[in-house]
Amino acid sequence: MTEVRTAEADPPWDGLQGPELFEVCLRAARAGDRIAMNRLVAELTPLVWNVARGCGLDRHTAEDVVQTVWLALFSHLDQVREPKALAGWLVTTARHEAQRVNGRKQRPMPLTDEIAEAMPSTQPAPEAEVLRAERDRRIWWAFGQLSGRCQEILRLTVLAGRAEYRIVAELLRIPRGSIGPNRGRCLKALRELLDEGGSA
Repeated sequence: MTEVRTAEADPPWDGLQGPELFEVCLRAARAGDRIAMNRLVAELTPLVWNVARGCGLDRHTAEDVVQTVWLALFSHLDQVREPKALAGWLVTTARHEAQRVNGRKQRPMPLTDEIAEAMPSTQPAPEAEVLRAERDRRIWWAFGQLSGRCQEILRLTVLAGRAEYRIVAELLRIPRGSIGPNRGRCLKALRELLDEGGSA
């Protein structure tokens, strides 16, 4: 009996990776293939998320930005002139959207002492919060002392939650095999800055 192979069971992007995968999936998505759309979302959402968080957005706002970026893509699929450059298009769109959201943020209204005392607290104890804030301040200070290249590498390989080396290589235009050593050097430089800051 001959096995019947369908497009769903054997999609044209099967076995592809990186820009080639994105190109084939994007072309299929333009033809209305929802499986191709879902594959793009699964592959590239960590990258979009990392860009949003790297722009200083909190988790909730970053989630909104990620959703907006994907809606923008699927509403204007034909605007990506070079399908292989899809990752770059998403990064640029995410940065623009994050900057737009940052620009319209309103400062939180201050609470009076009476209202603050009456509200039940869900926050950590003050001592723990002070320690956490100091730790975060030191980490971000050290991060800001790194070169722009190191900051970009760490944003794309650490802050995203998982290392998408093939996407990082495409975005930074460096060999995939050099990402790990560069990442290691950047982390070492970060640790040295933290040690120096701690001793100071």
